[in-house]
Amino acid sequence: MRIDDEPAHVLHARPWRETSLLVEVLTREHGRLGLLARGVHGPRKQVLRAALQPLQYIHFDAVMKGELAQLRRAESQDAAPRLLGPAMLAGFYISELVLRLAPRQDPLPELYEAYAMVRSRLGGGEPLAWSLRRFERDLLEALGVGFDWQYTADGQPIDPAARYRLDPQGGPQRLLSERGTGERRHLATGAALLALAEDRIPAPDDLSSLRPQMRAVLLHHLGGRGLKSWEMLGDLNARRD
Repeated sequence: MRIDDEPAHVLHARPWRETSLLVEVLTREHGRLGLLARGVHGPRKQVLRAALQPLQYIHFDAVMKGELAQLRRAESQDAAPRLLGPAMLAGFYISELVLRLAPRQDPLPELYEAYAMVRSRLGGGEPLAWSLRRFERDLLEALGVGFDWQYTADGQPIDPAARYRLDPQGGPQRLLSERGTGERRHLATGAALLALAEDRIPAPDDLSSLRPQMRAVLLHHLGGRGLKSWEMLGDLNARRD
């Protein structure tokens, strides 16, 4: 099967043998694809190598052969966002999530659009945590495992003053009043869930309450095996402390 002038976002690239690259991309029409880019080293291939770096937006031609597609052409369509520090790590994180959770050769146009949006937000000045929580929400929705953020698992409206655990399969579950305050700190506020449902940024404390619960949901769908980017973020925070 030929693939012609397909738009895609580059997720990852690694060397293969002496002169080639194995590249993972997220496409609009074909989902996540693995590309074999042969003979990309040398001064005449500098533009092609640059186009195949992570976070690049490209159009490409390829021929599917088994699980991998043989790359024939790739051209950058814009300049990848220039990310530094935590934003650069966030770029690695969103790509790693897609690599781990999106099946190959399964078109997910909603995920493609969500990735394009968060890519622009990472370089656009929006608070980093809010960009990532929105992408995580959209990723779950695109994969068919999202929630109704305005109601609990048993159909009750979310109370903005309450705290909630996110059950990976059932959705928000309200904290029972008799549980300790220590547990409350690790649960999402109702105000944060409603803000996520309405796509409006919550207050800082509410926004930070989403992170541990979203991570727990993602870890479930990752089969209990965490992400390298989480480890890198932990190392970064340790060095800062």
